[in-house]
Amino acid sequence: MTALPDADALETALGEAERRGEVAERRRGLLLALPSFAYMVLFFAVPLVIVLVYSFATRTSSGSTALSDWNLEAYRKLGEPIVRNVVIRSVVLALITTVLCLVIAYPFAYFCATRSATVRNLLLVAVMIPFWTNFLVRNYAWRLLLSSGGPISSFTESIGLGPTEILFTKTAVVIGLVYAYLPFMILPLFASIDRLDWRLVEASRDLYASGPASFRKVVLPLTIPGVIAGSILVFVPSMGAYVTPELLGGGKETLLGSY
Repeated sequence: MTALPDADALETALGEAERRGEVAERRRGLLLALPSFAYMVLFFAVPLVIVLVYSFATRTSSGSTALSDWNLEAYRKLGEPIVRNVVIRSVVLALITTVLCLVIAYPFAYFCATRSATVRNLLLVAVMIPFWTNFLVRNYAWRLLLSSGGPISSFTESIGLGPTEILFTKTAVVIGLVYAYLPFMILPLFASIDRLDWRLVEASRDLYASGPASFRKVVLPLTIPGVIAGSILVFVPSMGAYVTPELLGGGKETLLGSY
């Protein structure tokens, strides 16, 4: 008669096979992700290293960069008043843009995620439509709308409020930044709300929680990852914006991207 393997040997063999399967799965995942890693290294990591190296270089009288004479002059300039003012202005405007985008995007994303599939798809297409037009063209469109002879100023003048002077102000820059980066807040929030387990909300209502209480105790905490992701996607590019401050701020509201 053939001896049956004991339980310990069988468990050991199964564990070894499971470990080999996990190793093979990790190796397969690494190979699949290798093109993405290579792309990130080539187009993100390498340029950052180049910028870091050049930050220690010297600017010659002709405007070129000399890598032979390394120094910390660029970092000393960070303490100058003009640089400090640009940094503070950039942080403040980026924070205002992020907060406004969050206030506008959250109700829209919530409404979109709770609609039928057809309505949801139409709303998402509406969010993506601005990307079909060049970013520079969209800023020029806002410049026309906010100018003293534009439709907004003409409307306020026609109702007796007088012409509006919005262009070349902080308000114009914030409007342009909110318009530009609002989709980057909506999409992460929509993804986070769409994955929400609505049975938890139903359970909170069964426990006699009001609508606002269910939102505050259940919905909002579970969608915080979307809030964080959207805030990062809006705050970081807002700090380094160049086109919008130049066109709508008239070069008076320079941010880090313009310095």
